[in-house]
Amino acid sequence: MKNLFFVTGLFLCTFNISAQWKPAGDKIKTVWADQIDPQNVLPEYPRPAMERPAWQNLNGLWEYAVLSAGQAEPDSYDGKILVPFAVESSLSGVQKEVGENNELWYKRTFTIPSAWKNKNILLHFGAVDWKAEVYINDIKIGNHTGGYTPFYFDITPFLKSGEQKLVVKVWDGTDKGYQPRGKQVGRPEGIWYTPVTGIWQTVWLEPVNEKHIAAVKTVPDIDKNRLSVQVDAANAQTSDIVEVKITDGGTLIASAKAAAGQTLELSIPNAKHWSPESPFLYDMEINLFHNGKPADRVKSYCAMRKIATKRDEQGIVRLQLNNRDYFQFGPLDQGWWPDGLYTAPTDEALLYDIQKTKDYGFNMIRKHVKVEPARWYTHCDRLGILVWQDMPNGDRSPHWQNRSYFTANELQRSAESEANYRKEWKEIIDYLYSCPSIVVWVPFNEAWGQFKTPEIAEWTKAYDPSRLVNPASGGNFYQTGDILDLHNYPGPAMYLYDPERANVLGEYGGIGLALEGHLWQPDRNWGYVQFKNADEVTNQYIEYAEELKKLIKAGFSAAVYTQTTDVEIEINGLITYDRKVIKLDEARVREVNREICRIFE
Repeated sequence: MKNLFFVTGLFLCTFNISAQWKPAGDKIKTVWADQIDPQNVLPEYPRPAMERPAWQNLNGLWEYAVLSAGQAEPDSYDGKILVPFAVESSLSGVQKEVGENNELWYKRTFTIPSAWKNKNILLHFGAVDWKAEVYINDIKIGNHTGGYTPFYFDITPFLKSGEQKLVVKVWDGTDKGYQPRGKQVGRPEGIWYTPVTGIWQTVWLEPVNEKHIAAVKTVPDIDKNRLSVQVDAANAQTSDIVEVKITDGGTLIASAKAAAGQTLELSIPNAKHWSPESPFLYDMEINLFHNGKPADRVKSYCAMRKIATKRDEQGIVRLQLNNRDYFQFGPLDQGWWPDGLYTAPTDEALLYDIQKTKDYGFNMIRKHVKVEPARWYTHCDRLGILVWQDMPNGDRSPHWQNRSYFTANELQRSAESEANYRKEWKEIIDYLYSCPSIVVWVPFNEAWGQFKTPEIAEWTKAYDPSRLVNPASGGNFYQTGDILDLHNYPGPAMYLYDPERANVLGEYGGIGLALEGHLWQPDRNWGYVQFKNADEVTNQYIEYAEELKKLIKAGFSAAVYTQTTDVEIEINGLITYDRKVIKLDEARVREVNREICRIFE
């Protein structure tokens, strides 16, 4: 009888928690929205490139409130919000706008597992847009600005026995401030979308020793069969030892030890090269020793690949992968979801767009003015797809600026804005430095917030010489960086050519098809050109692809098709916004895409 009561009580508890949340609004949703369990939201380990076995997920139902800016924590909150979905999203269960004159408050409690006794407790945030203040047990412990990068605090000194109180206050000016914000605007229209405010990636706890591994940076050199590994060890002394082991299917390939703070150089004999056709990843284990005893251990992975440019026999500067001319071809991927906005409903959903890109026969993704959770990049690493990573634009950029070429027609940023751009761009590069899939950094898109282009491009190249720099995709062009990037809609065109750099078509296409039942707004939608059915769209896509083949011979080394999915009222995706319909003939598109990707073979 007691067991029956326990089961019944557990059922009622589960029912009550679930009853506190449901998706808000009546917009279209993905199939994964129905799979969300508010007690187990995005349960996958959030940082697979540096993994420890012990952690606690803090996603789930929190309390929330929206108050005028400058007020103290409220005595009572407005209701429940499902973290980590932004407050404006359907999956948050709230779907409220916040605006630049208000602040968003979050609150929840948690307990520290007894097994974590005598450990330092780290509180991690995958991403919070934009300015976050964090309180533990009514003590402000820190703040962070930047909507696209992870951050953490050591909360050990502020913990007490029993239950802990966690409060987060967020302000986000969206397009009313100077911060990077990508496609977010206060009044969505055209190519500009709904704001994303607050926590939008996983929040989690992790126990570590006082001395622990804080970051790992890897740089491959396939010409010398060598891998460079830099390990940042928190609270370490020069007498502490870092050890790195590289394995292939459990077989030890290489190992090295060094004093903490020293770069390790590992020889990788007969290295297996990573590529979209063969995305081989080595397993990597990093150990930290203090006085000869283990202090920390993390699991990771690495890859051996090289991205470069080289002039071919016709004198054209070509992109190369692993010392071979390699045409990079993929869609513009904005990473938006009708139900979660910036946040995919599930990890399966996060993986879906990447897999469909591969299914369509592409070998590259341009991640457009957004940065994704760490798991997205690991999926790219494992599946094998090249990534061009954009810096999200910001600073109240005009929606469209004059696209003049080789001119100084740039935004004049304030000192505060410029310093923030540099800070956030560096944090993004640091966050993603070891992802083998990322091969190109893109500091600016078109002329949105573009400033001091040669200086920013040169800094980016100096900070990460292992990758290429595309200074301004379709923007105000300067003879700097590795790439000249043209945008042209709807069909491909080469209206400018740089003999000293790789020439690419950074955006083209935008072929629209509106499908009833799969539209963000049934009475408002647009594409650069629009057709009535899948056959017409597929035929137009292939016609553009045949034009592109000619331009490759004339000098293009990469191309980006707009776009992976529909986004809000844009209906020019290969897939509908709700991911329920593949809009083009996948087999026909895959065939022509593979012909393009293999054009240099």
